[in-house]
Amino acid sequence: MKNTMGVLIAFFLLGALLTTGCTKTSSIPEVKNGNTVQVNYTGKLADGTVFDSSEGYDPLEFTLGSGQLIPGFEKAVLGMEVGEKKTVTILSDQAYGPHREELVVEIPRSDLKGITPDIGLQLQSTQKDGSVIVATITRITETTVTLDANHPLAGEDLTFEIELLKIIN
Repeated sequence: MKNTMGVLIAFFLLGALLTTGCTKTSSIPEVKNGNTVQVNYTGKLADGTVFDSSEGYDPLEFTLGSGQLIPGFEKAVLGMEVGEKKTVTILSDQAYGPHREELVVEIPRSDLKGITPDIGLQLQSTQKDGSVIVATITRITETTVTLDANHPLAGEDLTFEIELLKIIN
């Protein structure tokens, strides 16, 4: 009878802990907004092509919530613990946004005074408000050049392998 009473008290105490929200026993800190962190990462396109990686370089360091990175990457790191690894797919709307056709323009080749057009060549233009637009030449004909001012990864869903190395603050 004494043993049964001890077991019942233990179950009662465990139930009380669970209902009060004290279920996490880990004391490992989790990343939260405002933390500066270091991560290793590899970014891949849907077909498996690696488009960026920290492998062989210093880890990526950034402050969570500061808008330094694409929103989906920051959301993926939020709540991670040091040493944790994860793979996440970030949809285009949480990465570089959709590919916008209005950012693709065809101009007369003669407008490129002093520039020899080449596919992939990036041209930069400073606007009246001081903002800079970068456009990539995507098509060339005898008389026209097509410029695309979308980010090269616009419209792409991205998969990242992420490892949280350090929470700096």
